Amino acid sequence: MKAMILKELRLIGKDRRSFIFLLLMPILFIVMFGSVFNQGNGSSSLTLRTVDQDQTAASRALLGQMEGIMEVKQLPADSLNEQLTNMKQGQFSSMLVIPSGFEQAMKASKAANIKLYQDPASPTETAPIQAILSSISTQYREQKLTAMLMAQGQSKAQTEAALASPIQIENVSATSDHFDMIDQVVPGMTVMFVFFIMITMARRFFEEKKTGLLSRIRTTRIKPLYYLIGMWFPFMLTVIAQCVILFAFGHFVYGLKLGDIAALSAVIISLSIAGTGIGLGLSFLVPGEGAAMVITQLISMGGAMLGGLWVPSYLLPQTVQTIGHFMPQFWAQHSLQDIIAHGAHLGDVAGPALILLTFGLAGLTIAMLRLPGFLRSAAN
Repeated sequence: MKAMILKELRLIGKDRRSFIFLLLMPILFIVMFGSVFNQGNGSSSLTLRTVDQDQTAASRALLGQMEGIMEVKQLPADSLNEQLTNMKQGQFSSMLVIPSGFEQAMKASKAANIKLYQDPASPTETAPIQAILSSISTQYREQKLTAMLMAQGQSKAQTEAALASPIQIENVSATSDHFDMIDQVVPGMTVMFVFFIMITMARRFFEEKKTGLLSRIRTTRIKPLYYLIGMWFPFMLTVIAQCVILFAFGHFVYGLKLGDIAALSAVIISLSIAGTGIGLGLSFLVPGEGAAMVITQLISMGGAMLGGLWVPSYLLPQTVQTIGHFMPQFWAQHSLQDIIAHGAHLGDVAGPALILLTFGLAGLTIAMLRLPGFLRSAAN
């Protein structure tokens, strides 16, 4: 069995197609998704274009207050019509216009109107800007009320007490303070491409069947169980090495925080057993290598979509979330993100790891039941 394991490891090392599917492709996907979703390194992602037609101290003070919250791009005061045309063409989704007479209205204690032009097709982009402007408007109102109360003889403490809200909101973080999209991308791409090992496994078994090696093994004293373990164990080691390399890539290139290494190792080992166990069962169920490739694509890509590997599960429809709970990818991704983003430890991920092991053992059981028939079908 030892010689068989070493032989398989050497063959896997020489297999260029396996290298592409198991390492090169996931690294390219991590770089692609990481570049798209991890731009800015935590800087403000909100950008508001403004046209200041008033050009006064009051309008500049308002823009300065907004610059402390989001990125403000000031456009020429006489370019309103041109900018509206650009917005209609989809070049940006919102624009703030401060009309002439803004400062004059403020000094006269009148309503100083400003206009927020927005694209109705982009509500998710304009909603945060509306919330920020509403908050700034509230601050101006409180300043006006403060001045009025103090003018009537109220002390500063009395004024603050009168304006204090009866409801206090306390923000409590239920996750780590470093979560970003790279924490979604690296585990997601790693889990997705782990299941591509099934293509390599099926190809190896059918090659041994075609070359007559299986028929020769039947004439030796090698027990079928030893043959099964000798073929399965190298692929499990390959998946573990794949996960280690991809997580190391995410850590050193994108600063991914790995969390509890013991918990991470337990999930990786469970994932390797799940992926290779299912692959082993699949290899003895499908009629040929082509069918194995098609089914692997369905399991890998379908599981990635349903299991929340591309986008967080909570963003998916409720029906999809429910189905995702029956996929090994969901439990792998959920436990990996708990470790990376929520600071989970070994005991916290024991349940998901056990579920992954169950998937793997189910595949191994199918393989053991199907192995005698697979050996009998080998060419003589």
